[in-house]
Amino acid sequence: MRIRSLGVIDDAVVELSPGFTAVTGETGAGKTMVVTSLGLLLGGRADPALVRIGARAAVVEGRVALKSSSPAAVRAEEAGAELDDGALLISRTVSAEGRSRAHVGGRSVPVGVLGDLADDLVAVHGQTDQQGLLRPARQRQALDRYAGDAVAVPLAKYTAAHRRLRTVATDLDELTTRARERAQEADLLRFGLDEIAATEPLPGEDVELAAEAERLGHAEALASAATIAHAALAGNPEDPEGIDATTLVAGAHRALETVRGHDRDLAALADRLGELGILMTDVATELAGYADGLDADPLRLAAVEERRAALNHLTRKYGEDITAVLAWSEQSAARLAELDGDDDRIAELTAECDALRAELGELAQQLTDARTASAEHFAAAVTTELGELAMPHARVSVAIHQTELPEGTADADGIEVNGRTVAYGPAGADEVEILLAPHPGAPPRPISKGASGGELSRVMLAVEVVFAGSDPVPTYLFDEVDAGVGGKAAVEVGRRLARLAKSAQVVVVTHLPQVAAFADRQLLVEKTNDGSVTRSGVTVLEGEDRIRELSRMLAGQEDSETARAHAEELLETARTGG
Repeated sequence: MRIRSLGVIDDAVVELSPGFTAVTGETGAGKTMVVTSLGLLLGGRADPALVRIGARAAVVEGRVALKSSSPAAVRAEEAGAELDDGALLISRTVSAEGRSRAHVGGRSVPVGVLGDLADDLVAVHGQTDQQGLLRPARQRQALDRYAGDAVAVPLAKYTAAHRRLRTVATDLDELTTRARERAQEADLLRFGLDEIAATEPLPGEDVELAAEAERLGHAEALASAATIAHAALAGNPEDPEGIDATTLVAGAHRALETVRGHDRDLAALADRLGELGILMTDVATELAGYADGLDADPLRLAAVEERRAALNHLTRKYGEDITAVLAWSEQSAARLAELDGDDDRIAELTAECDALRAELGELAQQLTDARTASAEHFAAAVTTELGELAMPHARVSVAIHQTELPEGTADADGIEVNGRTVAYGPAGADEVEILLAPHPGAPPRPISKGASGGELSRVMLAVEVVFAGSDPVPTYLFDEVDAGVGGKAAVEVGRRLARLAKSAQVVVVTHLPQVAAFADRQLLVEKTNDGSVTRSGVTVLEGEDRIRELSRMLAGQEDSETARAHAEELLETARTGG
């Protein structure tokens, strides 16, 4: 792996070769260059504060050697990337404004793709992880991670059932706690539907009745107008000598008919007069029928107004017109059916809750069994690692227990597991705690309470090494996980990391010379400051330079003969494995 960082606080190139690489330097120098840059390459949060003042952007580039069949290579190819001579090129750019861009294998990709690649490329273990592992929830997660599919498979089923139970329980709680409101809503809907049913409105009836009321209210005026118009068109039978429009039009038509053969234009006018005469005759006939058929019955008008009043009562309450009233009726009938079915729904949800709790109880027992079996192997593996870290008599165990609930506890608060009602959560009913007995005769105690600072660091490093053995990634980055360790224990930490590096690439940011001496290669990160710009240089230490750096780490004096002798002894011990 090759990392190049440009425009950040640090500006250098780091070559991370296979085997064991130790990164040393003044406090913070190595960490900023390696950990921060690597974090950006693997999808970490982009902080514009990393951009050097006056620069437009910070750029981090990485070149990772991969086999084409590796999971990371396959995922990169799915994103459109291509390998370059067996290596994957990754870059991340962070602008001073906070914008972030990512490229993989020559293709621009979402930053989330870098996070996906990280899972298959590098496992980062640091002091933050150590502190997190002091929490019981993280310890349970750590055990589940170590157990693999033995826990992951039943846990996935349990999580799905738990999520469904929460949904069903919420629906059931809503139905039961809002029973009064829903009953009141049902009563209001039922009252409205009864009112509409009693009136029996028809679609468009309000419009038709309004027109009829208008006609009946002006019946006399309408009849008089129709009679006068009919007389003007067809004549008044009581006045035989009167002249009507139909007779006049007929006379005009006859006059033109006698000469139409002499002029086509006049013939056309004659035709139009003929049509007009026919139309006037039809209108006169309809006017006679209209007047005869006009109903001026006041009783009918009263009936129409009474019906309109009944319809107006509905439109004032349920819609702007009868069409809207009928739509409200249809929707309300469906809602009422839903409300009336609440009792059946409550019974169904209650039965489903009971079934889900029973299923959760069975799955929780499966999780407990799987965790118990994995806990034995996990504890044995960590105990073995502690033996390699100068704690040969320490014993690690994992306590798994449940919180039993008293009788009378509401069903929603617990599930039945192996005949007992216990508290439960999204990950089961188990509470997991890692215990340490540092020496024979000492009772096992939680690691947060029963370990000194140095012991805690070694326990956590042992846990991290066990995890590293179960993580299918090619590179492990340990960020000062050896804090609080010194003397012989530090030598054992270095020796253990060197052994781990035989099967994977290991990068360690450390300030312990005992650890750095066991590395296959040691990198020195040094910061320089010209008063305006801070730069970091990376140097591969060999021979005399490495002895001087180890001497500085040991005694703070590069030229101390005693420190040099000790540094040479450390390197010899690491070379011979003694």
